[in-house]
Amino acid sequence: MKVLIADDHLLIVEGVKAKLMELGGDIECVVAMDMDGLARATASVEHLDLALLDIAIPGAVGYQHIAQMRQRLPDTPVIVLSGSEDLDLIRVLLELGVNGFIPKAYSPEVMLSAIRLVLSGGVYVPPMLLAGVQARGWTPPAAMAPVVETGHSLDSLRSILTGRQIDVMMLLSQGKPNKLIARDLGISEGTVKIHLAAIFRALNVRNRVEAVVASRRMVES
Repeated sequence: MKVLIADDHLLIVEGVKAKLMELGGDIECVVAMDMDGLARATASVEHLDLALLDIAIPGAVGYQHIAQMRQRLPDTPVIVLSGSEDLDLIRVLLELGVNGFIPKAYSPEVMLSAIRLVLSGGVYVPPMLLAGVQARGWTPPAAMAPVVETGHSLDSLRSILTGRQIDVMMLLSQGKPNKLIARDLGISEGTVKIHLAAIFRALNVRNRVEAVVASRRMVES
């Protein structure tokens, strides 16, 4: 899988590259640290599986580079990484067709869950920000991860899920990937996946990002 990372902070670039390795498979990263580098990178490739773009990369004028990326490689999913959580900016980016928006203040685990969702064809914006964007008149597509309301409490779930499945859900709510959940509980990753399928059904969610949101809300309530 070929991934473009455009950011002028080397620490962020290296952190993103390291986290991407958890997706498994053969991952090739193309790095651009300014607009000239981004132009060269997009001109030299015919296909990218994913683009992670800093909204404030040096040389960029507003979000022009995002629009250019969408025009140059329209089939490439684009996720914007940003230090800003401005709702009007997010709305404009979504209207440009970006597939995800991840604030840089969020955890690497949230980023990885969001990337998985986008690679599976979904669109990701953190639920609290999504609610604000919708209040400004933007209507999300069907693929958008919604703000999840499951109708369950943690106590009611204990009558649906096994004790071990509750343990998995608690670790899931912390944003932990399957590998760490398996290690913490002393079980295999395959067993974790089986438990997650049951958890998804119990929470009435479609994917990992929704499950993290729903489980975290119950744990914190």
